[in-house]
Amino acid sequence: MPIRLSTHDVASPDRVSYWTDLVCDTYVGLDCDPGAGRADIQGEILVDRLAALDLSRVTATAQRVSRTPARIAGAAEDFFLVSIQTVGKGRVLQDGRCAELSPGDYALYDSTRPYELHFDGDFQQYVLMLPRTALQAVVSNTESLTASTMSGQRGAGPLMINMIRTLAANVETLAPESAGAVADSVTQILVAGLSSLPAAQRAQTGPLTRFHREQIRAHVRAHLGDPGLGAGSIAAALKISPSTVHRAWAGEACSLAEFIRIARLEACRRALGDPAQTHRSVSEIAFACGFSDAAHFSRCFRARFDCSPREYRAGVTRS
Repeated sequence: MPIRLSTHDVASPDRVSYWTDLVCDTYVGLDCDPGAGRADIQGEILVDRLAALDLSRVTATAQRVSRTPARIAGAAEDFFLVSIQTVGKGRVLQDGRCAELSPGDYALYDSTRPYELHFDGDFQQYVLMLPRTALQAVVSNTESLTASTMSGQRGAGPLMINMIRTLAANVETLAPESAGAVADSVTQILVAGLSSLPAAQRAQTGPLTRFHREQIRAHVRAHLGDPGLGAGSIAAALKISPSTVHRAWAGEACSLAEFIRIARLEACRRALGDPAQTHRSVSEIAFACGFSDAAHFSRCFRARFDCSPREYRAGVTRS
């Protein structure tokens, strides 16, 4: 059931502060300003959670939203956000760039650095919020990709907007065992859109390196249960040298060890959310995915998904 947050019943003098509190509670610490000549902000936010993704729909009047250095200082919030415009126009400003968004367009921004969102009139957009590490595991040089318009008219854009609209309309009826797969699909479409940006194209490597990277990724995903999985075992299986493995992986968004850890955690999350695997204990699932210490696994899981493995399983079961 989506959570509905609204300024509808709030008196006009209190709306800006109330709306700001709603936005901060839903996303990250932000400042909201209705802009010159306007006294208040009226708006509504519908919030749903889908596995590791938060999906929300914002419908509101004109405003400027700022993520300031003061808001970032001391904050533990570590997310990427994606604004997908559906009504009106918006602008996303970060890292010296400005993404102009018309209906169907979308853009990425990072909660760990200052950004601004500008809306000169009434608007609606979907907002995806995902753990920063989830995207950095598969996308390099994210700092060069923020506040860049991904078109809703070509490439991955139509896929993104159609999937988000379909998902928002059907999220309440989505089977729990499907939620993880759908969340992964949304992330992959986002990655496809980011890969089409000029900055990502400039960073592309040679065909042999890309071939080896795909071999490495495929081997990791197929052998997560091997506690000895690493550069040495991958090199032996692929019949290349460990130095070739390291050279091929150089420049990726995270280290090979981190990629393996994240892949294991994602596999555990999917298993914990699968009703067909409720007979398996949390420890059994962790060990089958390559973790050798239950306490270490629980700490890693909480750091990535902001809840314990048992809390995650219980939440999926209740949904």
